[in-house]
Amino acid sequence: MQHIDAGAELDPVHPVPVPAGTHGLTAAEVAERVARGQVNDVPVRSSRSMGEIVRANVFTRFNAIIGVLWLIMFFVAPIQDSLFGFVILANTGIGIVQEWRAKKTLDSLAVIGEARPTVRREGTAAAVSTSEIVLDDLLEIGPGDKAVVDGVCVEADGLEIDESLLTGEADPVVKRPGDRVMSGSFVVAGGGAFRATKVGREAYAAQLAEEASRFTLVHSELRSGISTILKYVTWMMIPTAIGLVISQLVVKQHGFKDSVARTVGGIVPMVPEGLVLLTSVAFAIGVIRLGRKQCLVQELPAIEGLARVDTVCLDKTGTLTEGGMDVTELRPLQGAEESYVRKVLGALGESDPRPNASLQAIIDAYPDVEDWRCTESLPFSSARKYSGATFSEGDGESSTWLLGAPDVLLADDDPALAETGRLNEQGLRVLLLARAGRDLDDPEPARGARPTALVVLEQRLRPDAADTLRYFAEQDVHAKVISGDNAVSVGAVAGKLGLTGQTVDARSLPSEPAPMARALDEGTVFGRVTPQQKREMVAALQSRGHTVAMTGDGVNDVLALKDADIGVSMGSGSEATRAVAQIVLLDNSFATLPSVVAEGRRVIGNITRVATLFLVKTVYSVLLALLVVCFQVEYPFLPRHLTLLSTLTIGVPAFFLALAPNRERARPHFVRRVMRYAIPGGLVAGVATFVTYLMARHYYTGPGQLDAETSAATLTLFLISMWVLAIIARPYTWWRVALVAAMGVAFLFVLVVPPLQHFFALKLVGVTMPWLAVAVAAVASAALELLWKWVDRRFAT
Repeated sequence: MQHIDAGAELDPVHPVPVPAGTHGLTAAEVAERVARGQVNDVPVRSSRSMGEIVRANVFTRFNAIIGVLWLIMFFVAPIQDSLFGFVILANTGIGIVQEWRAKKTLDSLAVIGEARPTVRREGTAAAVSTSEIVLDDLLEIGPGDKAVVDGVCVEADGLEIDESLLTGEADPVVKRPGDRVMSGSFVVAGGGAFRATKVGREAYAAQLAEEASRFTLVHSELRSGISTILKYVTWMMIPTAIGLVISQLVVKQHGFKDSVARTVGGIVPMVPEGLVLLTSVAFAIGVIRLGRKQCLVQELPAIEGLARVDTVCLDKTGTLTEGGMDVTELRPLQGAEESYVRKVLGALGESDPRPNASLQAIIDAYPDVEDWRCTESLPFSSARKYSGATFSEGDGESSTWLLGAPDVLLADDDPALAETGRLNEQGLRVLLLARAGRDLDDPEPARGARPTALVVLEQRLRPDAADTLRYFAEQDVHAKVISGDNAVSVGAVAGKLGLTGQTVDARSLPSEPAPMARALDEGTVFGRVTPQQKREMVAALQSRGHTVAMTGDGVNDVLALKDADIGVSMGSGSEATRAVAQIVLLDNSFATLPSVVAEGRRVIGNITRVATLFLVKTVYSVLLALLVVCFQVEYPFLPRHLTLLSTLTIGVPAFFLALAPNRERARPHFVRRVMRYAIPGGLVAGVATFVTYLMARHYYTGPGQLDAETSAATLTLFLISMWVLAIIARPYTWWRVALVAAMGVAFLFVLVVPPLQHFFALKLVGVTMPWLAVAVAAVASAALELLWKWVDRRFAT
């Protein structure tokens, strides 16, 4: 609330009185500070730098292992046994290119969504880039604006700032001239201006902004699950590799180079090196795809998180309805003159320099009366649900008016409430104009207010909202409409969009978390929700095991957006909501949300599929190495054999499968789900391959025996791996069938073309043993099919 000095000077841009001496810096003073480096020049990065991308993709634990083995193979074996190194180079290159493309997409979108604070210089207010703010600049702030630098309040017109994101204090803090303004806080009511006292790296906001918008691939169940798997794989590799080295180099006492080659051939396939690559590529391509739809992903795991969401909390205004409204009717009460009411509404519209959507509709409908002057104002607050102003009328009379929610300003038995209820049932929004009998600085200015008129507003429904709600219903995602508006009105709007369910007035909700959670599960539409209640409702839903997404565009949504598992803000929303949200819909289209959900499901579902492929290989590689050590025989494969198998049954197919459409709802426990299939699959493949190898050792004799044994074992392992691929590729589509068939044809090509036979050291000898290898593979594939079906039934989740 602000008492306005009649002798104040006027800002040439806004008709808001500006106290003398607060015109801001001059151009010369700005230039002087720029020259001294006192500029807020901390870059807000939306992605990793190119150097960080290269380092993250090149300097990995497994690249180091593979790199050392690759160097060894260069000196002891033919080039074809070093192919695995070139595959790693290609994989790393693909990862760098895809993340660089994602970086470019994020950077371009971040510029579109960048906040532009209002700075007053030489008495003129203008929006500037955050990086153009200098020390001592005068920044104007209003509802939804975030303080981007530290400062001291100079002007305050009912200014209330929420510092909960910094201090944890839930209640807004009233600011007066001289009070400190903390960067990272945001305005919830009123307006004002503050002078910048800390800019650049000295301001806490710079650290917040850089951290909040950094491109990240961590802190997600998918990434942490893969890291857990890789940690265990590393521990398995070490003793197995040592045993393999001793077995091949000491016990068998074969030629040094051949022993080294077969040892490396046993170690390399234990490394699921492509799994991390494909996860990064899938996320990066997800960012690019969403970027094309004007969706800025500020934190990459948000793609994954939204795919796991089972409850979406929607703010009505700006989400289900468009931001604008239209005044459709004015109903005077208690004999009030309509012409006089129009004057009051025109004056109220002019009294607020930052009108919300409702007040803007009134401004558009009722022009200002020039001879009315505002002497005191009370800005709108989501917590109190009304605003007010005191006017000096042209005839010398003074009056105080309130404009806000009828069910807040009126007594429960007031007859005007019945009329309001009937209008609300039609989905219309109703505001009450009431003449106050108390001053605005009274603790309860609304007590005893006399109702004067009802202002009826029509909200514009988003044309895409009904289809989006239908999509969520089909995907078994529960939609909860949480609004500060009248519950009946919100329920009517939701009904028009096809959303059915119980409508609840949030003022009747229990305050304890457990009862509130039960009420939230039962209800669908909630009205008269305060900003703090929104936050409590998100926490209550989470306490019931729900993964909650919150959408919104207003300052009253900030706390709930921050606490939700996934916060989604509209691009036209307040600066504060965009700052705390993980996903920003730059085109303000609610219809983009299904695309985000679908992209997340594609990433998670497909990575789960391909992770099984990679880890089956790891399991059978470790098992084969252990069996070789226990049976004291030569390792059956050279690196070239497993490079060929990995490329045809894992590498190439996994790349296509990882990027394919997938609408399956994401389920938790990634590691457990993957290992349920990878362990039995790897055990069956390893045992069957070793059985074929032992049979071949008894069948073949003489020169070339080891090559013939290797070829037979390779055939069995390839066929089983192809069956694993065929199972993973289900449900079949034409391109999935073509992909599996193409991999089979490629292997057949290697077997029948002499130069390729020689290059890969693969030549099937005779007829009996190759057909035995096929028979073993067939039995193993049937066993695998039965085993995985049993796992599906036993561990169905």
